[in-house]
Amino acid sequence: MALRQLLLRAPPYLPLRFMASSTSFFPSSIHLRFLSSSASFAPRFSFLQLRGARFRTMKISTSIRLVPNAEVSSKAFMSSSAATETSTRSESSKAYGSEQIQVLEGLDPVRKRPGMYIGSTGPRGLHHLVYEILDNAVDEAQAGFASQIDVVLHADNSVSVADNGRGIPTDLHPVTKKSSLETVLTVLHAGGKFGGSSSGYSVSGGLHGVGLSVVNALSESLEVSIWRDGNEFHQKYSRGKPASILTSHVPSSELKNHQGTHIRFWPDKEVFTTGIQFDYNTISGRIRELAFLNPKLTITLTKEDNDLEKNQYNEYCYAGGLVEYVAWLNSDKNPIHEVFGFRKETDGVAIDVALQWCADAYSDTILGYANSIRTIDGGTHIDGMKASLTRTLNNLGKKSKIFKDKDISLSGEHVREGLTCVVSVRVRNPEFEGQTKTRLGNPEVRKVVEQSIQEYLTEYLELHPDVLELILSKSLNALKAALAAKRARELVRQKSVLRSSSLPGKLADCSSIKPEESEIFIVEGDSAGGSAKQGRDRRFQAILPLRGKILNIERKDEAAMYKNEEINNLIRALGLGFKGEDFKKDALRYHKIIILTDADVDGAHIRTLLLTFFFRYQKALFDEGCIYVGVPPLYKVERGKQVYYCYDDKELKKVQSSFPSNASYNIQRFKGLGEMMPAQLWETTMDPERRMLKQLAVEDAAEANVVFSSLMGVRVDFRKELIQKSASTMNLEHLDI
Repeated sequence: MALRQLLLRAPPYLPLRFMASSTSFFPSSIHLRFLSSSASFAPRFSFLQLRGARFRTMKISTSIRLVPNAEVSSKAFMSSSAATETSTRSESSKAYGSEQIQVLEGLDPVRKRPGMYIGSTGPRGLHHLVYEILDNAVDEAQAGFASQIDVVLHADNSVSVADNGRGIPTDLHPVTKKSSLETVLTVLHAGGKFGGSSSGYSVSGGLHGVGLSVVNALSESLEVSIWRDGNEFHQKYSRGKPASILTSHVPSSELKNHQGTHIRFWPDKEVFTTGIQFDYNTISGRIRELAFLNPKLTITLTKEDNDLEKNQYNEYCYAGGLVEYVAWLNSDKNPIHEVFGFRKETDGVAIDVALQWCADAYSDTILGYANSIRTIDGGTHIDGMKASLTRTLNNLGKKSKIFKDKDISLSGEHVREGLTCVVSVRVRNPEFEGQTKTRLGNPEVRKVVEQSIQEYLTEYLELHPDVLELILSKSLNALKAALAAKRARELVRQKSVLRSSSLPGKLADCSSIKPEESEIFIVEGDSAGGSAKQGRDRRFQAILPLRGKILNIERKDEAAMYKNEEINNLIRALGLGFKGEDFKKDALRYHKIIILTDADVDGAHIRTLLLTFFFRYQKALFDEGCIYVGVPPLYKVERGKQVYYCYDDKELKKVQSSFPSNASYNIQRFKGLGEMMPAQLWETTMDPERRMLKQLAVEDAAEANVVFSSLMGVRVDFRKELIQKSASTMNLEHLDI
């Protein structure tokens, strides 16, 4: 489901289902991933769909993704968990001896704890298998040996990745006494990317030698074909073990001069129990990213379907590299100058940077990569860029006399307002944090990046004084807005101190003082708020009714935001603190923030405004898994004394088909939460044992940023074009007119 779909769909709740099945309504810009808990915007935003003790997963393709995540009933959490834990620990300790010490050999550790290697056994981990093989092919391209990669999503839920690189070696390995192919497929920490004179790659994203072997271990079947040294090799594997011997023959005349590797794998249903279904938009987002980072590389993506009309194909090749990447990220914004950037190699570190400031953006978008691996948590290359940017622009501002006041000093936050920047470095021996590679730690990289950006920016902006003036003018306006916001924040603080209670008057708080077991429902209006307050469990559930639609902070600066009463109520009720401050989850008053709106256009709009606020004000809420969307039922079906609640048209039809043809029953379509009695609202939407929640997490910040700026920004032309292109995909019966 694309984030755009989640944000704009006309029929609330029902559109969630509609969008889940649609792959073309919106571009895949925000990834939503469903996180599972007892019932949970690639991207991407994730939705974890939890319903009672059953896990329900939904297909989505945005930058916010739903991720499986066990939701524990707050009631159960507050009762006997401690006693159970003590009893279990006591029994297990009595039986602890040498026979309890297990030794896992070969790829058994991977099958025993797959989440340790791929993150999860849900959609995220499933797609990670593709990325592991894809990254290996990209490493061949970075080394200068491959120029084409072909990815195919087959109709039988298998995936194949082919490249025209050197091909995996097949000769006998001197240590394992097996073929090198079998070694890299069956032995953990075996590969050609450990650096040094014996390494097969000077620069690579793979460092631990586990990627290909992990995919093999978690696949029901894997087939590999290699063209190398004038021969064609084949071998099959099953769950990490060879299922056939390595065969070799002379290739056909068409492939006589061909070389490279082709791998096709079928994920193991015993591991990925929530279902195996690869999302075209999710994988295309990663491929697009890799194509931007490797300008000389062409990557194709094909999705095969039993229905030929549903086949999809795209080719990704961007000769402009990061300059094109930044232009794509800002395609829906109003830039104040052309994209500029540079490539340079110094002291063994290759640097590629592109930058652009936009007039209608009030936050920054900074993406970092190391050896084509996205460093979500930044690292020394991003630290160096930020420090150099701030120091260089301050120096140029004083030197050019654009600063009227000599005492003016722009902070990094002011300098980066409206900036879109991509920094890519290639390092021979990168130091990542763990297998997930979310942060780069090489200290020498900071110095190289910092110095290179300073030299380039100084030279470029001195040759283009008009661009320098526009950037500094944008930064000075950011400084003025920050000072106005500071005064507004102080006013908020003063009001909070003067009031008898710093909490909003409409907040119906819960009795629990433990944030980890407390949750707050943000509902639309007093009518829904009244039902929710009566139907909730006061021990751990709080209710905050909103008065109408909150401010769209995508179009407003901080000063205007802090003057808005509803925004202030949200900040104080949740304990968010002020924008720009370091996020502390312990300071939150509730660790579950649940958005609960009506099933109409206004409800969808309010939900979108709230998501925009949370994403721009404190994105860490998504990273910590605190944001949820509540899903009330769409229909109530009554037949005699039996009552059924249906969450979409499919469930409604299923219930109807279970009745005799001459059965008499009544169907009620819920449109507003205020239409539901408190007991109904508790039973269907608020009871942790039976409710359905969607947990949101940002998987692809770049695409999420594009979606929010496109849908909620000042430019109307993009949204108009989007509506016109998507009109034909809409089911008119779902429109709330």
